[in-house]
Amino acid sequence: MKHMSVHTGEKPHTCDICNKSFQQKINLKRHLFMHTGEKPHVCAVCSKSFGEKGNLLKHMLSHNHTCDICNEHFLFKRDLSKHLITHTGEKPYVCETCNKSFKKKSVLQQHMFIHTGHKPYPCQICNKCFGRKTHLNDHMLIHTGEKPHVCEICSKTFRYKIALKKHLCEHTAGELYVSKICD
Repeated sequence: MKHMSVHTGEKPHTCDICNKSFQQKINLKRHLFMHTGEKPHVCAVCSKSFGEKGNLLKHMLSHNHTCDICNEHFLFKRDLSKHLITHTGEKPYVCETCNKSFKKKSVLQQHMFIHTGHKPYPCQICNKCFGRKTHLNDHMLIHTGEKPHVCEICSKTFRYKIALKKHLCEHTAGELYVSKICD
């Protein structure tokens, strides 16, 4: 029915304020913003508002922040600033206990568990606790019996990636090239 109005030229949706007619109800809705001054689409970066979503999307491009080194794009300037640290090697977050430094605040916070002994990641099966989520994930493989790491040479499976790497050294022992892992 909606599509037929394109062919017939029928405009069944009329503005009560100025009597302008529209083929589709959505277009009347957009038109009403002009009379009410309502601008429901707000930019998350600068809070500027728009009557139409398309205009907001065009505006968002003006906030595009690009890394001059790798051309990665960021919507927010603060995210670009955090990203730039990956190129400079800067480690602004320093542990007050051991003076070890980190690129990211979240990694420093994770590191602090070493000093406090806090282990916030408990296993739901055996209640053993871990200081890092990745360690809990590795531990869960014991309960599931899963061995996700497969040797491409002999198809033997391993629970941990490091075990697969050590196993690969057995295959390369007689060859001229020996990896750093095998040494």
